[in-house]
Amino acid sequence: MPPNVQALVYAPETERLHYPPDCPFKTERAEATRRQLRSAGLLGSADLCEVPCRPATRAELERLHTPRYLDLLQAAAAGELTAEALHAGLGGPDTPVFRDLWDYACWACGAALQAAELLLQGRAHIAFNLHGGFHHAHADRAGGFCYLNDVALACEHLAAAGRRVMYLDLDAHHGDGVQAFFYSRNDVLTVSLHESGKTLYPWGGFENELGEGPGYGYNINVPLPAGTYDEAFLRAYRTIVPPLIEAYRPDVLVVELGMDILAGDPLTHLQMTNNAVLEIARHLRQTGLPLLISGGGGYQFEPTVRGWALAWRTLAGRDDEDAWSMGLGGTLMSTLDWSGGWRDPERPVPAEARARVEPELERTLTTLLQTVPLLRKA
Repeated sequence: MPPNVQALVYAPETERLHYPPDCPFKTERAEATRRQLRSAGLLGSADLCEVPCRPATRAELERLHTPRYLDLLQAAAAGELTAEALHAGLGGPDTPVFRDLWDYACWACGAALQAAELLLQGRAHIAFNLHGGFHHAHADRAGGFCYLNDVALACEHLAAAGRRVMYLDLDAHHGDGVQAFFYSRNDVLTVSLHESGKTLYPWGGFENELGEGPGYGYNINVPLPAGTYDEAFLRAYRTIVPPLIEAYRPDVLVVELGMDILAGDPLTHLQMTNNAVLEIARHLRQTGLPLLISGGGGYQFEPTVRGWALAWRTLAGRDDEDAWSMGLGGTLMSTLDWSGGWRDPERPVPAEARARVEPELERTLTTLLQTVPLLRKA
């Protein structure tokens, strides 16, 4: 059993790398989360530590991405945007071309591989990579602010080492890139809870996408209605995820912890608070499994940082009602967006919202329980 160590894989080098100023994706979220954890005394000890990393190498990236696509990415970052690159998804509104594109993506992938190695070597039981979460990148195509797929690379690395991997995507957007990489495999179980493709990019991730060939039944999607709130989200999670863990018996969990599920996110339509994140972090800790936690979406800066800090603290077993959850809040956290500490206030759910969400969610869960082989066995 690995030691009871929780590690933040962090590259200070990324602090000089940025997406364009008008892009909703902010690389600075990882730095801000690290700063809050240090301020709260939750980083810098033997059991809550920081670990450096290096950029992924070209050979490591070619485990998943095509050489030609990598050539196009490097050329685009150097200022050369060709028609072929446009066909590979580069240069769109959600895939801007900018100087730091290649370097940041390589650091994110290197951090993912370092996090995976910490788990494989038994140097940590939980490893965070908040630089990553680029689950829309495909083998030869960019999409949704994602150019290289760090989470898929981590899953591939763990599977190649003989680990039975469960990938759990809790971002508001469907993890279509990760799904594509493992759609025909059964050594990586992919599970995505996300806002339905009826209302949100990438417009897929439906219940009938179950994998193919040896991978049939090892790709599970839980599309959620727009307006889904904490209670409904947690119901979906508890209905699907614990039974899948019991049936599949993974050796390790890789979790994309996107904070674009939170109410008010400008790019999504869910209505959760980070109290749902806390409950899920508690469950993940209780599984006792090694965890690789990745960043992801989250386009409200301060709520995203608070959510990740709360998840870190909860996974560390420090989720008692202390000053940070009771309300020292904005002053100590250097933010004025919410003065009540890291936890969000409860959000009341109007009756009309329940009436919209619950019937659709019930249909989705019933379909999955009837059609997913692993759930029928549970």
